[in-house]
Amino acid sequence: MCELFGMSSDRPISAHTALSLFGMRGGETADNPDGWGLAYLEGDAFVLHKAPEAAARSALFAKLAQQIHSRLIIAHVRRAYPPTAHTLENTHPFMRTCCGRHWVFAHNGQVPELIAAQGCCHPRHSHPGGETDSEHAFIYLLEEIAATFPSLFQAASPEMREAWFATLMTRSTAIAAYGQFNFLMSEGEHLIAYGHDRLYSQQRIEGGVQSVVIASAPLAGDEPWEAFAPGELRVYRSGQVLGRWSAGMAERYTRDIASH
Repeated sequence: MCELFGMSSDRPISAHTALSLFGMRGGETADNPDGWGLAYLEGDAFVLHKAPEAAARSALFAKLAQQIHSRLIIAHVRRAYPPTAHTLENTHPFMRTCCGRHWVFAHNGQVPELIAAQGCCHPRHSHPGGETDSEHAFIYLLEEIAATFPSLFQAASPEMREAWFATLMTRSTAIAAYGQFNFLMSEGEHLIAYGHDRLYSQQRIEGGVQSVVIASAPLAGDEPWEAFAPGELRVYRSGQVLGRWSAGMAERYTRDIASH
């Protein structure tokens, strides 16, 4: 089963220990040997590295895990099931442009309905570069965002910002009804995490830096991990949760999303 890793913090930091542990899940401590990818912010732009090989045996993955200092990271280790080609086009994270922003997306699970000829949630305007249901879902979600909020990032009101997260929650729930759908997504400002049935978070404060780490399964460590509620979407910015949604509800936190 593929696995996800995400990190959001209020300033660029190293995630060497966590990324190294996660990389081992790409073919050594877990059976995800079919590819790896790392997307991270450098300044205000995403840098993306990926390869259709086992992260646990990748010198490049190990080097990047040691060198990266960033305030936002999304990583993925892949098990190609059902089997698809071990190619860059099928390796997560995926990157696309929408609404004037670059987006990255990585998925854990299976939603075969998305690539069935008469299935649901097909992209209407863009074509995936690879064969995966994951990339189909990513493009579909971006098209829904663009269609519903075409000027989202042009002086959006607090109400609009909250509404598009709720819309993303609705569309994600619809996709999850056809299979297993856990994902991490970002447009460079927010870390968006949807835990259909398998996602955990850990809040950290080290050296005055606040951060959150997201993973499909808890990484080694003494601090506790919090499981997502089934079907829960959370939005983080600068290491703090802005809001969390589950079917039919939205909850606001101390740092209210409307204040951002």
